[in-house]
Amino acid sequence: MDSANRCSLAVLAGRVSFAFHLLATAAAVGRERGLAASLANVAGSFGPRGPAEVGRGLPRWQLRSSEKGGSAVGKTKRGKGTKWMVLVDGEGIPLGVRLESASPHEVTLAETTLAEVRVPQPKGRPRQKPERVIADSAYDSDPLRERLQKRGIELIAPYRENRTRRKYEDGRKLRRYKRRWIVERTNSWLGQFRRLLVRHEFLLSTYRAFFYIACLWITLRRYF
Repeated sequence: MDSANRCSLAVLAGRVSFAFHLLATAAAVGRERGLAASLANVAGSFGPRGPAEVGRGLPRWQLRSSEKGGSAVGKTKRGKGTKWMVLVDGEGIPLGVRLESASPHEVTLAETTLAEVRVPQPKGRPRQKPERVIADSAYDSDPLRERLQKRGIELIAPYRENRTRRKYEDGRKLRRYKRRWIVERTNSWLGQFRRLLVRHEFLLSTYRAFFYIACLWITLRRYF
């Protein structure tokens, strides 16, 4: 480059204001006659100038400590997954949804799922306590039956075959157990949404949002 071009580059470089030391040092390249000496000064200017700032332009979940595969993901017999806890009414409309890791047992998640129920009423607060809950043998637990009974909720769930003591078994109430296919049908409807069948989202909030959209779609399809 001749002297005229070199002076023009020096003027343009002087107008650039940037915080990085590389650009600030490169502005001196146009003012120096020796290009090799200027580049040597640029290379020598790099060094420990303070604490490094990490995280700009990177998703936060890549830098934080968390569970492998995302939150609320637990081991099962077939691998890892997220457990669906769904409470429906007599028509199969979802009333309460709880998404948890697949590792905990259903008995430990039953009451937290009931806490998600919010049925609007014409007057007063939304209804949160159903009269009865029909569940399969996975919810066979006398302490759970007693806790729900204190809250005015009747749990209708058959005892397991290996249970010898059947304190709360009543054949007349178990007749309602024949209608448990309704919740299985709702689970089948939810399984038709491929976005839910295989979890691709790392964040549980994102996966829960898709789950709510599926429940809304089921509700609209039943009423309209």
